[in-house]
This record gives sequence, C-alpha cells and structure tokens, in this order.
Amino acid sequence: MRTVLIVLFDGVQSLDVTGPLEVFAGANRWQSGRDHSPAGPSGPDGPAYRIRTASLSGRPVRTSSGLRLAPNESLGQDEILQDESGLDVLLVPGGEGTRDADPDLVAWLSTHGPRAGRLVSVCTGAFLLAEAGLLDRRRVTTHWAYCATLAARFPEITVDPDPIFVTDGHVTTSAGVTAGIDLALALVEDDLGRDAALDIARHLVVFLRRPANQAQFSTQLAAQLADREPLREVQRWIADHPSADLSVETLASLASLSPRQFARAFAAEVGMPPGRYVDRVRLETARRRMEDTADGVEETARRCGYGTPEAMRRAFVRALGVSPAEYRRRFRPVPAHH
Repeated sequence: MRTVLIVLFDGVQSLDVTGPLEVFAGANRWQSGRDHSPAGPSGPDGPAYRIRTASLSGRPVRTSSGLRLAPNESLGQDEILQDESGLDVLLVPGGEGTRDADPDLVAWLSTHGPRAGRLVSVCTGAFLLAEAGLLDRRRVTTHWAYCATLAARFPEITVDPDPIFVTDGHVTTSAGVTAGIDLALALVEDDLGRDAALDIARHLVVFLRRPANQAQFSTQLAAQLADREPLREVQRWIADHPSADLSVETLASLASLSPRQFARAFAAEVGMPPGRYVDRVRLETARRRMEDTADGVEETARRCGYGTPEAMRRAFVRALGVSPAEYRRRFRPVPAHH
C-alpha cells in the first residue's frame, strides 16, 4: 500500500486538495472491486493508497474559498515519516496561502520533502517547494498566471508556462486547479495501470488524460486580442480560414499594411509573431476536429492548412507529445451504447 500525504495550510485552494484526493480514493474503490470480483482477488489485498492529510498543528484549516478542512493528523507527528510503508507521494497544493509562506511549513518541507518517493505540487504549491529549495535546477510549471513571478523569484528554476504538468526526476509540478486531477490520474496510471486510471476518470467525468505537455489554455485565451480593429479582423480570419494561405504577405494585405508593418504590429499587440499564432490556431483547430468529428488524419490535415498528414503529425508530437491518432483515441468521447 502506497502512502500519499497531502499537506494542508490556511488559504489552501480546496480543489487542489480534493481533486487529487478523489482520484486516489477512486483508486482504492477500484482496487477493492478487483479484490472482491467474482473471479477472485486479482491484486494485492486492501486499498491501493493510504491517504493522509496533515497541517502543521493538526488543527482545521480555512481554504481560500472559506471552506474548512479538518486534517487527519499533524505534520509534527514523528510517525508521519516513520511509517513502515514509507512516504510514496508528498503532495503540496496551492492557493492564496502560498503568497506569504509559513516559515515553519517551508522548514518542514525542506527537511522532509527529499525523503518522499515522489514530490508533487499542484498550482502555486510550486512556490512552497521552491521556497524550501526543492526545485533548484529543475524544470517546473505552475498556474499560467504565476509562471513569470515564479521564474523571477527563483532564477535557478526553469519555468515552463505551457504544460499542464512537468516531471523532472522524482518531482512533478502541475498547472492550476484541475490540472491536479490530471497529475493524480497520471500517478495512478503509473502505479496501477491504464484500466484503473480510465475507470476513475470515467467516474469523475474527466478526460483520461490530457498529455502532460498539452497547453494550459487555448490559443484564443493565451494570445492577446489586438488593440486595432484591422488586426482583430485578421485574428478572426485566421480562426475561420485555417486552410487558407495565411502567409504574412496575405495577412498584411487583409490589414492594409506592409508585411513589415504588419508583422511588427501583430507581434506587439497579440504577444507573438503571426507565424506562431497561425501554427497554434491550426493545431487547436485540428485537435478539436480530432475530438469532435470522424474525419481521418488526411482530411483533418487538409482542412486545417497542413501541407501533408506528416506535417500535422509532427505538429501534434511536438506540441502535445502524441500523434493525431493517439490523441483521438484518448480524447474522442466514446459513443454511448443503448
């Protein structure tokens, strides 16, 4: 049985705690179902995870939403890290309480964090691990809105703002809120296999599972909306016509600007060069078509402006870590059987 310890503190984000907790609890229900199936036990007896929650004092904490959570125990109890089964997962959630980190909590993490088999943070929990010196020289992520702050405060850390979670050695950091569920599902899949994670995901009505390096948000949300209407019209044109000629020259003519003027203005107002924006819109359009339609890879590539299916495959692998076919297998809803 693997031990999971979730750290609680005042100002914690409740979903950062309860999302992963429900995944691990679901794994225990799945394990119990296997052990008591008509065919007899097919796995180890008992639950898959021993789930522990603890605050520094052992007293209830108040979450950022006002909900009160009562921990099972105190972080000060010696038995927490002397359990016979060891500490397999130490999970540090995020929330407003990470802004002014409790020095005693940081000290506890600095002392005991290295002993965990897997050290995990959700959302801004990465700040607590960074304060404790546990992320030095590692590649990490956090909620997109705080990536720049994390990078500025801790220059010895490499912060990647795009993925929903990043694993570097035994340390895994994740993006905001619901990404903690993706991360927990990934841990369960590593421990118990894909069938377990799939069953839990279905029960929670979530995807199994977004690739770790899937972008935290859509191109339309990630990019700024241009200030000037001609450039906004170009952005709308790109979204509506992904298979068209979307070269800088063509887009500049739509905005009635020279290619050089257009490229400079677009990058300044949108936050990225027009070529990169086009690439992201095409990828997102292709991704959604793979989720929502039955079109094959060749047809999708044609409709989304990729020259060849291979070009689309390379774009998927580079950005999402999976091929178009594998992406469809993971994320296209399974038709209901009546």
